[in-house]
Amino acid sequence: MFYTTDTNQHGMAHDPFKAIVAPRPIGWIGSKGSDGTLNLAPYSFFNAIADKPKLVMFSSSGQKDSLRNVRESGVFTASLVSRHLVDRMNASSAPVDYAVNEFALAGLTARAGEVVDAPYVAEALAALECRVTQIVQPQDIEGKAADSWVVFGQVMGIHIDESIIRDGRIDMGLARPVARMGYMDYADGGADVFQLARPKA
Repeated sequence: MFYTTDTNQHGMAHDPFKAIVAPRPIGWIGSKGSDGTLNLAPYSFFNAIADKPKLVMFSSSGQKDSLRNVRESGVFTASLVSRHLVDRMNASSAPVDYAVNEFALAGLTARAGEVVDAPYVAEALAALECRVTQIVQPQDIEGKAADSWVVFGQVMGIHIDESIIRDGRIDMGLARPVARMGYMDYADGGADVFQLARPKA
């Protein structure tokens, strides 16, 4: 089958776009407002985009609380969602008022960052502390602004639970990162870990 996205006539029960661009890592974004309000929200539009310097991004569809907070503070954290935390990650995605603390709502511990003034999930097996470098509202081919904002952050500090370190590296089979597969589907990214060597020049 083929369809053009201007008509979106794919004939399927649900839009397949996000199922094709998968698996997508989940950025569990922790932030703090200027009034001290804590926020925690999962974003499946999240990824690492550079190594030198270490940069990550997440994209907010619409003006959400995380976006408000990072605009005010200039910092955020991204905690790793492992399989044992997936239910609490899901609980933190509830559409609640700004004043509601999603850490408390999901039964999680908010731990203050070491180098940025933003909380991360203490129960997470890894977390990144980030400073905002850019916030960009992307455009379509006609120059019309999308209803999304992409937040870029430079990683300033990294937390790793020693329980997932084996032989000098993170064992992803132990970390078991959860990925979004589209629709309501998720995958345990540590369920079938294999190695693949790149071709040599």
